[in-house]
Amino acid sequence: MKHLTILTAMVAIALLAACKTTNNQNTSDMNSKEALQEVAGRKNFGASHALMTTPQPCVMIATWDKDHTPDVMMAAWAGQYDHNQIVVSMSKHKTTENLELTGAFTVSFADVRTVAESDYFGIVSGNNVPDKVAKAGFTVTPSPNVDAPIINEYPLTLECKVVSWADGILVGEVVNMSADESILTDGKVDLAKLQPIVFDAAGMCYRAIGDVVGGAWNAGKKFMD
Repeated sequence: MKHLTILTAMVAIALLAACKTTNNQNTSDMNSKEALQEVAGRKNFGASHALMTTPQPCVMIATWDKDHTPDVMMAAWAGQYDHNQIVVSMSKHKTTENLELTGAFTVSFADVRTVAESDYFGIVSGNNVPDKVAKAGFTVTPSPNVDAPIINEYPLTLECKVVSWADGILVGEVVNMSADESILTDGKVDLAKLQPIVFDAAGMCYRAIGDVVGGAWNAGKKFMD
């Protein structure tokens, strides 16, 4: 069984059982509220608050439409699913229509240099503005590995094939990762050079990745015998 390692938030949707009458529904709601206990010393927001997990990566999903016009959308609910797979929670979009046509997509990462363009891709639908990639001043190169465009202005890109798309969950297999030399240090991707941004759901803003504060699988060794 695959271990779900989501870096960011995936949507957790709690479904309330249908009640026979309005009174029964009201009783259920009252019981639910009564069951919620305050956490001492903290402010409770409840389960319906928009901020579930944060920060969230700003991933840019690029596809071809039926006319081979590139389309890009921003998705915040995304993460790693397996060693070579990613998962994205998304509703019906032009992007999902394109996925059904091509079975492929690319994923890039918004950075401090592309905040305005990336936000634009998140608020404007390709159904309304088919040439939004060009309007943002961005250019594309066809991926040599999958049937999807690579957005040249994003220096780090994953080329992906659709594994599954159902119930609002997209799973993709990464067949290649390519990076511009400008974001590499000693042949490895350097986040200090990439400067990716994350979505802050609490502040409704984008934030840049900060400084290194410790080594992975290293900082905690001080507690080991």
